[in-house]
Amino acid sequence: MSVVVINFRGTDDTLECIARLSEVDWPADRLEIVVVENGSGDDSEARLRAALGAQANVKIIVSPENLGFTGGSNLGAREASGDVVAFLNNDAKPDVAWVREGIAGFAPSPRVAAVASKVLDWEGKTIDFVESGLSWFGMGYKNHIAELDDGRFDEPRDLLFGTGSALFVRRDVFLEVGGFDEGLFMFYDDVDLGWRLNLLGYRVRFAPRSVVFHKHHGSMKSFGDHREMYLLERNALHLLYKNLSDENLGVFLPAALALLARRAVAKSGRDSSEFDIRHFTGAPDEFDPTTPMSKETVAGLYALDQFVTDLPRLSEDRRRIQGQRVKTDKEVFRLFGDAFKPLFEDGYFLEGYQAIIQAFDVEQPMHRNRVLVITGDALGEKMAGPGMRAWKIAESLSEHNDVRLVTWNVANRKSDRFEVIRVPLQHERAMKDHEEWADVIFFQGYALHHFTTLQRSNKIMVVDLYDPMHLEQLEQARDNGDVGWRNQVTSTTEVINAQLERGDFFLCASERQRLFWLGQLAAVGRVNPDNYLADDNLNKLIAIAPFGMDSTPPEHTRKAIRGVTPGIGEDDKVVIWGGGIYNWFDTPSLVRAIAKVAETHDDIRLFFLGVAHPNPDVPEMAIVAETRRISAELGLTGKHVFFNEQWVALDDRQNYLLEADAGVSTHFAHIETTFSFRTRILDYMWANLPIVTTDGDSFGDLVAAEGMGVAVHERDVDALAAALESMLYDPEAAQAARDAVSRVRQDFTWERALAPLVEFCKDPTVAADRAHEAAVPAGSVAAGGRPRVALSPARQREMQFHQIANSRHGLSRDVRLATWYLREHGMTGLRDKVQNRVRIMRESKNGR
Repeated sequence: MSVVVINFRGTDDTLECIARLSEVDWPADRLEIVVVENGSGDDSEARLRAALGAQANVKIIVSPENLGFTGGSNLGAREASGDVVAFLNNDAKPDVAWVREGIAGFAPSPRVAAVASKVLDWEGKTIDFVESGLSWFGMGYKNHIAELDDGRFDEPRDLLFGTGSALFVRRDVFLEVGGFDEGLFMFYDDVDLGWRLNLLGYRVRFAPRSVVFHKHHGSMKSFGDHREMYLLERNALHLLYKNLSDENLGVFLPAALALLARRAVAKSGRDSSEFDIRHFTGAPDEFDPTTPMSKETVAGLYALDQFVTDLPRLSEDRRRIQGQRVKTDKEVFRLFGDAFKPLFEDGYFLEGYQAIIQAFDVEQPMHRNRVLVITGDALGEKMAGPGMRAWKIAESLSEHNDVRLVTWNVANRKSDRFEVIRVPLQHERAMKDHEEWADVIFFQGYALHHFTTLQRSNKIMVVDLYDPMHLEQLEQARDNGDVGWRNQVTSTTEVINAQLERGDFFLCASERQRLFWLGQLAAVGRVNPDNYLADDNLNKLIAIAPFGMDSTPPEHTRKAIRGVTPGIGEDDKVVIWGGGIYNWFDTPSLVRAIAKVAETHDDIRLFFLGVAHPNPDVPEMAIVAETRRISAELGLTGKHVFFNEQWVALDDRQNYLLEADAGVSTHFAHIETTFSFRTRILDYMWANLPIVTTDGDSFGDLVAAEGMGVAVHERDVDALAAALESMLYDPEAAQAARDAVSRVRQDFTWERALAPLVEFCKDPTVAADRAHEAAVPAGSVAAGGRPRVALSPARQREMQFHQIANSRHGLSRDVRLATWYLREHGMTGLRDKVQNRVRIMRESKNGR
């Protein structure tokens, strides 16, 4: 890598800076230092050559004239040879880890084109740069300047721009986009570079552990303030003109010109109405051709005139930038920070500022809808399907919207693109704050059931139906006893019916699911003339938005299975079960099929990726013990069948998938299977694995139709064994399956999967029938009101318990449960339940 240091009449600082650079923990033979002597016109060149000429990794470039920061930096980047170029002010000293941590900042994605360092004062106490900001009128600013560096800004995140005083950039990208705009000379050149990079789809990343200490002498101390004001005013107009879309330029530029005039007059302290003929008082200087005027006021006028002079060149720049951009203004506006910070505190100016914002409606183009995403799943290092889906939805929506992701479960994962917040059950006031903030509320699971705030809300609601919970309960709850089973299915169905009655827009996972949900929507009165008139296909009511996969292929970063798990060697054939084991899965037949293949292939290995669910509220199901028992009885455990007891971290799962030879998913044929959407299959497709699965669900049929592997009938051990043998030991069959997977997986990226939701949130609307005065009242169809068969007293008591247990969480429910336990089991039984409840709450809070 190369570091470019610009010297202009500051040789003492430059030599100290380079001495500090020699101390960083980066190999000297991989660190090129390019010093640009920027036309100082004194003895700077001679002093630099005398001090640095013998240093092998230092290259001195001399410019006969002062090219400014922009021209000098571009010259240094052209002469540099590193893949990465870092720009470092000559009056700065880098921390020992500056280079290493800066280079590490590029790791999250190849689209990270620039990495911004944290910049502190010389003593390392107060902030010089940790966060970028840009006003709507084109003037950049540094947030939190001069505040104490107290640990608030120690998380990496995306920025609009990084300060040019300590900035790493991929050299090829820097040269490709034209480097710094030399027409700016100085000021806002780093803002402009970052804005252009973001428009082109690149990212600027803040690396808080890459630290630089800055003396901040100030390059304008030898000049009057009016010269700085001239450059700031002119360059702000340059940035707006080049980088805004046609639509937004028509709003922002005239407003910025009006604001420039008001700022110039405010700086003069003069009354701009003094030339109004109505204010003529017969003053003796009436016919004098000149009047005293502040240089800062004239600077604004000069800046505007030079903007006009520069328009031919700027027009060419604008055509190029607008022709190459891939991001919309709204996608980039999210990085502006507080775009409505006036940056000048003067009463007269602020009065005009408000008038201009209102007259030109400047806020409207920058408005971003606020979307509240609610899940009940754990959000942390380890996440199951619902949590992963909620996270990806928050990511996708954050491009165009302000997003908060809320869970009542564990919330130990952070994002710099949206807020992640835990709101425990029963905390209605906290949820009310989020409900009032939101324009749109998206939820999955039991959110509407648990929070009265949501039930009373009139906000637009999007309901995620990708997981038919009531169909799951037909299997999951059958171990609860007859009454418990029936009550669980009934209560879950009632929860879903309440969602169907309330939602404005619904998402499901497949065309098969869509037809199923349309039937249930019809049953609660939502397939009606109002929604039909709005869209006779009802696509505005319910859309297909399945689970997705990352469009970026997985990368293997560490050994995970082979040579790590005892009993699995480098050359073994590994079949991976990529998720949890639940009652609707036919793992017993799979284990028996593995035993059958092992009779002729001793190297076959089945690896269950996760047994313990990351959500502590999800219990281990009966099928897990059954699968372990069969594996042990057949002598397979630890030899051909392996159970990974802990859930694999989300960001580590690719290492397991990429060490497998095939992915497998087997299930029983019943109603849950018919309408399910096996998300683990997407992981297999992401890792380009041949797939062995049971037919009968959406993915089983797709695997068979597209040749991505083999789909067999349920419980057919022989067919399952033959399918595994084919995908593991027939190279041609396995390669054909991989080729098919590679072709089909392009249709299942998150970008495609969530496109209907993204489009809806761009212009969210209330469902047609909910806006109509004759809308069907919520709760008008009460499934809970159906007559039931008379029960015995014992079963009535059990039914009462399940009704209480499945009611909305809150103090009332807790009191009713305590009363029931006390009556049925006495004080000892109540004590045991309270202790168990406290234990579960602690585990949930701690993410175990």
